[in-house]
Amino acid sequence: MKKQTMKKENEVIIYQATSGAIEFRTDAKKETLWATQAQMARVFGVNPQAVIKHLKNIYKDGELSKSATCSKMEQVQKEGARTVNRFVDIYNLDAVISVGYRINSKTGTKFRQWATKTLHSHIVDGYTINRSRIVKNYDEFLKAVEQVKKLLPAGGVVDAEGTLELVKLFASTWFSLDAYDHSEFPKTGATKKQVKITANDLEKALAEFKHNLLEKGETTELFGTERQKDSVAGIVGNVFQSFGGKDLYGSAEEKATHLLYFIVKNHPFTDGNKRSGAFSFVWFLKRTRILDTSRMTPEALTVLTLLVAESDPKDKDRMVGLILMLLKK
Repeated sequence: MKKQTMKKENEVIIYQATSGAIEFRTDAKKETLWATQAQMARVFGVNPQAVIKHLKNIYKDGELSKSATCSKMEQVQKEGARTVNRFVDIYNLDAVISVGYRINSKTGTKFRQWATKTLHSHIVDGYTINRSRIVKNYDEFLKAVEQVKKLLPAGGVVDAEGTLELVKLFASTWFSLDAYDHSEFPKTGATKKQVKITANDLEKALAEFKHNLLEKGETTELFGTERQKDSVAGIVGNVFQSFGGKDLYGSAEEKATHLLYFIVKNHPFTDGNKRSGAFSFVWFLKRTRILDTSRMTPEALTVLTLLVAESDPKDKDRMVGLILMLLKK
């Protein structure tokens, strides 16, 4: 068994809630809790000898491996003028739960009732809810929603469901309103490999996209019809323009983002600018192999496209920076 030294501030504190749940407070970096026999005895309302007996049987029956669930903790105590170091056995969450299923006490019974109810909920619903954590983080969640809502234009069409989709989209790369207000978003992307496309490449892809929509009855012949000849070619030219031998938009992320922005905001088509812009954005990301479908879900893409469509043109650089941040791995 490995030995551990636990400082006072990182010492585990465990107790059993009135619901029967075992709750604990420890260092946030720990992946499990560690409890002594005495702590388990207090949690389940029994004497330490009962816990010792059950642990022996748990390991004897092969229910758990002692080497995987039991460790040593060094305790430093003052005994008069002396400082004494002692090692005590500590047990992880798996061991605590196993003891809880065997212990004969009122609190042990409450624990088993709670655990059975939680397991049933997880099997039937596919998830379980930690209500105490929801309460604890509720204010932070509301603050996140308010931050996203402030990015949305007044009187826009992004509804509450769309706002929540944005919250999910931003969750792993959160930002502050101060960064948005001061244009402190990224100016470039990370993927420098060059993938050249021509206006003809994009026009063919958009034509196939239109054909698929027509077959499904989801659009009309007006969809994707250029307002003026070579409108798409002009946008592709802008996205791939260079100066002094260097691309104006140096990364694949920048190119994809500007494809989305220019098609949505410049209205090159008589109908379907938002859908065409979103399609072009994803199509280019896929060609450069940087499309992350786990984050850029259809729902998230829809809301992001609406956000671009409703944004003030003077905020172009900030909108581009916002999208670049979302594309960061």
